[in-house]
Amino acid sequence: MSPGRKWGDGRAFVVAALAGCLVGLVGGGFRWCLQHADLMRASVLAAADALGGAGRLIPVALTAAGAAAACAIARRVPHAAGSGIQHVEAVWRQEAEVRSAWLLPAKFAGGLVAIGSGLVLGREGPIVHMGAAIGAGAGRRGRLGAEDARMLHSALGGAGLAVAFTAPLGGLVFVCEEVTGTVRPRLVLLTLVGTATAVAVSQLIVGDALVLPMAAVPAPPLWMLPVFLLCGVTAGVLGAAYSRLVVATLEVCDRLTRVPLVVRAAAIGALVGALMAFDPLLTGGGDQLSERLLAGGSLTAASLAVCLAVRFVAGPLSYAAATPGGLFAPLLALGALWGTLTHALASPLLPTGAAGPAAFAAVGMAAVFTGVVRAPLTGIVLVTEMTGAGVLLLPLLTACFAAAVTADRLGSAPIYDTLRRRMLERA
Repeated sequence: MSPGRKWGDGRAFVVAALAGCLVGLVGGGFRWCLQHADLMRASVLAAADALGGAGRLIPVALTAAGAAAACAIARRVPHAAGSGIQHVEAVWRQEAEVRSAWLLPAKFAGGLVAIGSGLVLGREGPIVHMGAAIGAGAGRRGRLGAEDARMLHSALGGAGLAVAFTAPLGGLVFVCEEVTGTVRPRLVLLTLVGTATAVAVSQLIVGDALVLPMAAVPAPPLWMLPVFLLCGVTAGVLGAAYSRLVVATLEVCDRLTRVPLVVRAAAIGALVGALMAFDPLLTGGGDQLSERLLAGGSLTAASLAVCLAVRFVAGPLSYAAATPGGLFAPLLALGALWGTLTHALASPLLPTGAAGPAAFAAVGMAAVFTGVVRAPLTGIVLVTEMTGAGVLLLPLLTACFAAAVTADRLGSAPIYDTLRRRMLERA
């Protein structure tokens, strides 16, 4: 191997490290802004509640305006709407290109307004897409070869996921399992370098605490594995139904050709705002809800069922608003609800010593995620890193296996495969 070639290889890792720092700065800044947007939204809701009945119109107007503004921002930049993960995957497959330098600011501003106003969307989609865009730009400016530039684009997308959930290993697994579907030593190393620097920088901004700390739980007894297997089967059914609802909602909105995109987004925002006026836990990305359930917070089975049903519909509806925003975080909240509800329904039949609701919530998060995304390793690693629940590895493996097989047997395609095909057809 020539000296020039060796320098080219080493330069790619230097570029990955520097670009990772920028991903950490942008992604950590995005998370910081969203945290403060959540606080501001809570203050507005408290003030609106003090005004009585008329005050309920304030969150309706707030979310409608936020959705409309975010949609207006996204529609000006190709691929800025939606999660963006499908675009990252398409670039890896050489089916699409990163064309606009405006993608990053559009994702940042649009995602902040959309998610901050209360739509049921996740922060991970915009951060993954921004990370990948930074990787693409770094590859060009670093004068890397075409293959290294393509790998850097995917690797920095994984760094974005790691920053979104403070889950560095999850970012690596996401790149190999979901984005590229391959394990290449060079891709792994680029992802490791980019992820390490990205998470390190982001922690200077948002700290290093667990994203979703859960109550300490003992390792569930082995006799409960069949119970978690059944939990995974039902989560696979729920995940397949959710995937179909996401696609069906998008198709219905596509047929509303006479309604301008911004008007449609405002109408969806108004509906979500009405839900927020009723109960804030029904809207937003879902971190507060997931954290409450993982901490063993008490909700009746009826409340769990209502919240599950509402968020099951509100998530796809929010995604159809054509604003920047992801699917992961709402999926995790949906899974936590499903796992907790499963425990509430099954607990009268379980003997003493069975796992508690927090364990079921964590397992449900990974299982529903797997049923929709069809990336079981990513789901398991993400939930383990976000919650610190290493003792739940066997139940997580069991439930995610069942969820993946069930969703596949039901004929449900992985959601990002479907979204990528839609994107390419509409390009």
